[in-house]
Amino acid sequence: MIFMQSAGAGWLHEDADIMGTRISVELFHANPELARQGIDTVLREMRRIDTGMSPYIETSELARLNTSAQQQPFKTSKELFSLIRRSLEFSEMTGGAFDITFASVGFLYDYRNRIRPDETQRERAAALINYRKLVLDPHSGTIAFSGPGVHIDLGGIAKGYAVDRCISLLQELGIKQALVTAGGDSRMIGDRWGRPWSIGVRDPRNEDKLAAVIPLRDVAVSTSGDYQRYFEENGIRYHHIINPGTGDSARELQSVTIIGPDATTTDALSTSVFVMGMEPGLELINRMPDIDAILVDQKGQLHYSDNLQPAKKAGNGVKASAAPITH
Repeated sequence: MIFMQSAGAGWLHEDADIMGTRISVELFHANPELARQGIDTVLREMRRIDTGMSPYIETSELARLNTSAQQQPFKTSKELFSLIRRSLEFSEMTGGAFDITFASVGFLYDYRNRIRPDETQRERAAALINYRKLVLDPHSGTIAFSGPGVHIDLGGIAKGYAVDRCISLLQELGIKQALVTAGGDSRMIGDRWGRPWSIGVRDPRNEDKLAAVIPLRDVAVSTSGDYQRYFEENGIRYHHIINPGTGDSARELQSVTIIGPDATTTDALSTSVFVMGMEPGLELINRMPDIDAILVDQKGQLHYSDNLQPAKKAGNGVKASAAPITH
């Protein structure tokens, strides 16, 4: 959640619903035509990536991969191959906490209609989750599934990747002050009105309250929370962040916010740490240079990675750093 004042002279701000979430872009350039071009470029790129990487669009490259790779190797674009290979690197890094084959069970959940698999269905489908079942051939540019029933979903990394792509395109246009947001994933370049951008980490149990406020400049930030897509049944919260080891929702934390140099990384790590839980998650982040984290546990308590020093409470949130965070 990014705090923004209304765009002023030289600033443009536009929202759109793409990739199944709210896309926001705000930027500045002294040339209004170039600023408008920047806005249009971001929205066009978001739509392009959604068209290719959405598992819900039957004609998308990812949907065709899911359909074909169980029978024979599927020739992918360089872009999709590269992002899937990057996903597997996060799988190795996190001991399988990040696993794009979670979709093998994820498709059995419908949070809007309060549908979930029964225990037998979940266990059967969870047995299919294993990123090692993806066979990538960099020479031919093909991907195959080594077993039946495997599906992949890039929901834990694609929006971050899209944000990074948009920022790169804005920089190519000569735009040096901008914020691009896709749901819980944001990246900002430069400052805003001579000051850092401010991110508010929302209280996972009260959308009108903030758990922390952080000044940021030239970084990416991603938040994964159990409040984004969920329903409750018999006092149990079923949400979209699936533990690949169980096929069930991960429940040790309420939210994870990751700050780092690029949104592809922060997107994947916010999901990973949410699945890993408090101690293993913080241990991972504390080993990584230029990565910071704020975790909210099931009691609503905040926990910080070593390089984030929280200040005293101020207003309705915690000011997590006196100086802007940059990477």
